[in-house]
Amino acid sequence: MNLVIALLSTHGYITADRIRASVAGYAESPSDEAFSRMFERDKNELRDLGIPLETGRVSSFDPTEGYRINRDAYALPDIELTDEEAGAVAIATKLWESPELITATQGALLKLRAAGVDVDPDAAVAITTASGPPGLRGSEDVLGNLLSAIDSGQPVQFRHRSLPTDPYTVRTVEPWGVITDRGRWYLVGHDRDRNATRTFRLSRIGADITTVGPPGSVTRPAGVDLRAIVDRAIGEAPSGVQASVWVADGKAMSLRRNGKSTGTRSIGGRSGEVIELDIGTRDRLAREVAGYGADALVLEPATLRDDVLARLRAQAGDRA
Repeated sequence: MNLVIALLSTHGYITADRIRASVAGYAESPSDEAFSRMFERDKNELRDLGIPLETGRVSSFDPTEGYRINRDAYALPDIELTDEEAGAVAIATKLWESPELITATQGALLKLRAAGVDVDPDAAVAITTASGPPGLRGSEDVLGNLLSAIDSGQPVQFRHRSLPTDPYTVRTVEPWGVITDRGRWYLVGHDRDRNATRTFRLSRIGADITTVGPPGSVTRPAGVDLRAIVDRAIGEAPSGVQASVWVADGKAMSLRRNGKSTGTRSIGGRSGEVIELDIGTRDRLAREVAGYGADALVLEPATLRDDVLARLRAQAGDRA
């Protein structure tokens, strides 16, 4: 992946020496011979995958052989997707925007620039900001296991807790699908323990998910609208009561989307802005604000601030 990013992100050809110095994974090669073997293996693997790797002179003044990926040949033609396929692409997009992958990709391009490689700002590799949806952070394995079970039509068993401070309970669920809403990820399915349709936030599900039935034993009922189920589960009517919350620059994007900025303000030496939000259910907003830690501070009302502080103290006690 690092090699593909490098070869797609430059105007011209990159020499093997520059690739070795700037692409993560090659610098640790103990010798020129070891690097050559590794590089040849990777080039062959890219070609086997159908990636159009080209060779050519670095410039008209430098006859040294270099490498690049032909972007025109690499680009896919127009694709028409079914609803299911489009959903899979949407999930993959959200995963690509996860902080872990963003950090790795940005780091790769920064290293290329530092090594003097001419990185094309309009390259095919799009780099998003680190303010992507926070709701999946740390739950990538949970998502992968659930999607696998949904694809195979198998019931799952996992540990779940309604609040970060609550103990886990074991739940057995027939999974129907996973969707995102307001920056959070939710599993929707039939809860066998409750004998009812239920919604589970992925960040509250333990990573040790197991399948408990044969493939094909779970089928999503016809006409079920997963998004409508999630909306009913987490939606709420405006209360008319406003809260004032400070959020650090570049942080707490979900709060920013759901509120209205009333101005900038610095707290504790950090720049940010004050967001006005409808409290709705105070418990829900307290959970959300507490989830951002020091990046979100309740200014008023005092009752909401006390709720957030109580949650943060409880979480600190659990970690201790």
